[in-house]
Amino acid sequence: MAPEERPKPRFRKVQSFETEYAPCTISQYVSERSGMQVIVADRQGPKVNGYFTLATEILDDSGAPHTLEHLVFMGSKNYRYKGLLDKISSRAYSGTNAWTATDHTAYTLESAGWEGFAQILPVYLEHVIVPVITDEACTTEVHHIDGEGNDAGVVYSEMQAIQYKSAEIVDLAAKRQLYPENVGFRYETGGMTDALRNLTTDRIREFHREMYQPRNLAVIIVGETDHDNLLQILDDFEESIKDDLPPLDAPFKRPWIDSEQPPALTETKVSTAEFPEADESVGEVVVGWFGPNCIDPLATSALNVLQTYLCGSSVSILENVMVEREELASSVACYWESRPKSVIWFQPTSVATEKLEFVYKRLIELLKEVASKPLDMEYMKSCVQRERRQVKFQAESSESFFSSNIITDYLFGKRDGSTLLDMKSLDEYDNLEKWTDEQWRDFLRKWISDAHHIAILAKPSMALAEKYKTEEEERLAKRKAKLVLRISSEGGMSIDGQPVPWTGRFRKCWRSRGQGNRKVIDAATDGKDPLFIQFESVPSNFVHISLYLGTARVPTEVKPLLPIFADNFFNTPIERDGKQVDFEQIVMELEEETISYGIRSAKDMGDPDSITIQFQIEPEKYASIISWIRTMMFDSVFDVQRLKAGVQKQLADIPELKRDGRSMSTEINMAYHLKKESYAVSKRALVRAVYLRRVKKLLESDPELVVSWFEKIRKSLFQFNNTRILVTADVNKLENPVAAWDVLSSALQPAGELLPVLKAHSHLTEEGENPGSVGAVIVPMTTVDGSYSVSTSKGIISFEDPRLPAILVAIGYLEAVEGPLWCAVRGQGMAYGVFFNRDVDSGMIQFRVYRSPDVSKAIAPPVRQSARSPRARSPIDRHLKEGAISQIVVHFADEQSTMASAASQNFVLGVVRGVPLDWHKKIMKSVRDVTDEQIKDVLNDLIMPVFAPGKSNVIVTCAPILEENIEKALKETGYKTQVQQLAYFHDDYGLKPQDGEEEEEESEEEDDEEGDYTDDSDDESD
Repeated sequence: MAPEERPKPRFRKVQSFETEYAPCTISQYVSERSGMQVIVADRQGPKVNGYFTLATEILDDSGAPHTLEHLVFMGSKNYRYKGLLDKISSRAYSGTNAWTATDHTAYTLESAGWEGFAQILPVYLEHVIVPVITDEACTTEVHHIDGEGNDAGVVYSEMQAIQYKSAEIVDLAAKRQLYPENVGFRYETGGMTDALRNLTTDRIREFHREMYQPRNLAVIIVGETDHDNLLQILDDFEESIKDDLPPLDAPFKRPWIDSEQPPALTETKVSTAEFPEADESVGEVVVGWFGPNCIDPLATSALNVLQTYLCGSSVSILENVMVEREELASSVACYWESRPKSVIWFQPTSVATEKLEFVYKRLIELLKEVASKPLDMEYMKSCVQRERRQVKFQAESSESFFSSNIITDYLFGKRDGSTLLDMKSLDEYDNLEKWTDEQWRDFLRKWISDAHHIAILAKPSMALAEKYKTEEEERLAKRKAKLVLRISSEGGMSIDGQPVPWTGRFRKCWRSRGQGNRKVIDAATDGKDPLFIQFESVPSNFVHISLYLGTARVPTEVKPLLPIFADNFFNTPIERDGKQVDFEQIVMELEEETISYGIRSAKDMGDPDSITIQFQIEPEKYASIISWIRTMMFDSVFDVQRLKAGVQKQLADIPELKRDGRSMSTEINMAYHLKKESYAVSKRALVRAVYLRRVKKLLESDPELVVSWFEKIRKSLFQFNNTRILVTADVNKLENPVAAWDVLSSALQPAGELLPVLKAHSHLTEEGENPGSVGAVIVPMTTVDGSYSVSTSKGIISFEDPRLPAILVAIGYLEAVEGPLWCAVRGQGMAYGVFFNRDVDSGMIQFRVYRSPDVSKAIAPPVRQSARSPRARSPIDRHLKEGAISQIVVHFADEQSTMASAASQNFVLGVVRGVPLDWHKKIMKSVRDVTDEQIKDVLNDLIMPVFAPGKSNVIVTCAPILEENIEKALKETGYKTQVQQLAYFHDDYGLKPQDGEEEEEESEEEDDEEGDYTDDSDDESD
């Protein structure tokens, strides 16, 4: 053998096939040495995504699977220092992450091109298979006690933040009812906090030995892949760890498949679970059944279609009766979980506490009623066809479609590839179209209506909130009495040996608006009164239509009604040929015409103060959908009963929204820094909580007045000069692409120049323009077990500000794994995460702390000093800087990861932001040229003020037990402080109770006072 020749990789090709419904080739390999599986879904695009998946099973709540997921990143056999993997990845235009589910752990690698992916792959796999799990890393990353006797640790912070949330309590109660103690699905694999406090490093190492074997690992890759290079890399990797590989004939029990299976339910079990909450008005109902094997494509597709039939939209039987007509819940969620015995869930949400049992019984009654009568087979066939269209659309447009299906097959399918081959076609939908009424009802009876089930009635409890608070205070007091402090430290390792890939090798995303497609548009018959329409031509089997509408002309006093307007837009009667058509008929017709449709905030298009109406359709439906757009805009009827149903649904959701500490900190922050005229401010839950209660009463006493407000909104939104349209499609497949819009343009009545797109900074209040006078606001919440914060200071207002490249690099530098903020906050277990907002043109710099045992420690002087170190005394770390620049490139690749998103970016750049279409290209060049001095300048002038009293405001939501300590710490830092209740931030937008009538306010408002306020603004602060 010649010296340059290498042995062929010891990976056997199992199969390779093309999917019939999307341009993708799936190839499967297996290592004959280790048993490792490799599944590649080759599809065109700028990114390569890896999912390194292990089936993981445990019979306790220790959290070993979750903690191991974190500890894998702390170092490996040949890369022994924590953070090294992430530092190398960030320089290779790649990013790493991971998640722990009940049945598996997945490690992700996201790269802007194959070269960077290939460079990181073997290093990453070594961290997974042969990690270095030290006691020190476990102490910091999992759980430890800080110098004041409080619990800390990254995993602990994460689980502490969710353990007492209603969703977590209900989920755990349901697991306990469904599964016996010898089945792993019974347990909280994330870890319960009491178990995490006692979890040992040895237990985590033991779990790794059991589960993290190559024969239990699938390397799943989605994107354009060099197969020969891949297999050689994997073969070399296995050779490098051959001494650590267990022999293939060693005993091994495949998780979930060779394990004990859950017994069938022999009786129906209904139980009550309480969760801590001051507002005791609204609870939850969850009902679960065992279903068919998740690898049976016909049964699972039937289950998807059946759930769509039952509760997929406002015309589906459960949604229509329980939500729209009887107003028993705000929605009926339905879904199923992939398992050998899948679990089918139905969940009426936001149910009045006193009606929990009634709603559960009503749900079961309706399911039995559906099974006892002939089905609407025309609608059922429509559901089958729409489900097939949605699968095709997801396969083309979603990054996760192939990865999630391959992961499920790896966990529960046959390892010989026979079940993976089911992904080749969608033949199961052909079979389902032939199913009879009796077959569908037999399926419903077998798995749902006649089957035993479990039900959890979740009740909010103020007494439980007080109990948890007292118990936690007593536990911490006992510990502090016998506190022992421990300190640990770590070293470093050079990464100079890892090259930075050249950006010129990255594959560009699909090129929109090619010359041939431009000719199609130019040659098209012009419309009579041409609207603003931007066509983006991409190779696609589908059409994406987005109507972009500003909200500036909507009167401020009715802006809080916009969410109701949006909810009602597709769920309302229309006038057709002089007759009123019920909304149910409208929804069914729209579902037959579309893949999906909706109306929402235009935040994803770079403008949270506008709304967008979106459709995904097949090309032959193009003209028809344009007619539908005109119909829903101008022929819809504001039916009082429909408006009442919409208001009731949103009011029912308010208590759940107000339980979320993260979203409440954001809402309060907006109230201080953005004007009331802003759509984002007006639709806050804290506005709707008051405003919609009063609208509900007006719908009874003066419905004509409320209807007139909705007519104002309609007139304000649907104007010719307020309408911009984006059409993304293969324009060669569109008939009359321009003239088809005449039906809409004639209804919009052309008038005047296009209204300007308002920039984000135009919505700033005086405080938003110059933050700092408010100080720190602490809001205790009984539903929060940790804390969250938002800090705000002055920022830039333009995407063409010459400082922008340096700002992007500086923020990336601070946020980098093992960078200044990471080491000071997450590295010390002070929070699960900290990050800066990327809304660079908003006029604000915002720093957020997420899931922290005590946010004051994350924004205290030690953290600020650490962030200041590049300016004050340390040179800029070259590797962190290179990593920050690489991550900017990855971020831009994310924005253009699919054909539709790449086309949308052209609209965002040219229309919303008003910058040249080559803006991304110029920025990527500019960030490469950013100097160390420029980084220091923006750190000092723009970013560091977010940590400075007098130049920034801080909004904190926290557990009541933390309120006093956080206020004290922030006051000592130099902030003037105030403590307020959530009700303090309610806003009625001038809609007062009618005729002097006093409303019943929510229980939390009874305690609403002026709030404690102290001013320490004169204190010196570094």
